[in-house]
Amino acid sequence: MTDLAASGPRHVLILGGTAEARELAGELVAGGGVRVTSSLAGRVAAPRLPVGEVRVGGFGGVAGLVGWVREHAVDVLVDATHPFAEAMSANAARAAAAAGVPLLALRRPGWVPQAGDVWHRVASLDEAAAALPGLGRRVFLTTGRMGLARFAHLDTLWFLVRSVDAPEGPRPPRMETLLDRGPFTLDGERALLAAHRIDVLVTKDSGAAATAPKLTAAREAGVPVVLVSRPPAPVGVATVPGPAEAVAWLRERLG
Repeated sequence: MTDLAASGPRHVLILGGTAEARELAGELVAGGGVRVTSSLAGRVAAPRLPVGEVRVGGFGGVAGLVGWVREHAVDVLVDATHPFAEAMSANAARAAAAAGVPLLALRRPGWVPQAGDVWHRVASLDEAAAALPGLGRRVFLTTGRMGLARFAHLDTLWFLVRSVDAPEGPRPPRMETLLDRGPFTLDGERALLAAHRIDVLVTKDSGAAATAPKLTAAREAGVPVVLVSRPPAPVGVATVPGPAEAVAWLRERLG
């Protein structure tokens, strides 16, 4: 186990919600000698909770995060949010600089195409929506419930939307919702594509093994994939690809 207590108790604030954030919190708590607080955005009704202390909800922007860091004597801030949580990552970078605390970004690697993949990389959900009419008629949309309005005008296409919670607001008129959360199996994804006669998949380049089977199933079925590229990470922030590297970085930083 990792012991970060050599120079006294330290407080690590993890901006989480991802599997990697939960794993990191578990490693730090198990190692002892460090206070761990995980902050969840609160967008999921029943999130999977990490071990250690947990807070749910926003901070109120950069100023609120700076105030929380100072009030709770945070020694290190870890941004382990989703790769597409662009606003939160930007706020974390600004808040860490203002509060004078080190910041580490934990970013799992993106997916790498394999032989047989038919990927169409786009820069945004709007570009994904624009590409769809030329690629298929029955769409498996796995970009989350928050961006459905971007596809609401596509009234000639049919959508299967998979999300953890039920979507709200504008959405495509021809749509079926599948409430589910990963990890997903390859057999399950194969069956889903076949049962719904899916001929195009839309997803974000979020990486991770838990949701990768849909890409394998699409490859096997010859289904094209519209892949939304990640937003750029804040400049100048130390970045590691996984929890083990994050623990090593923290050990070096905290002694």
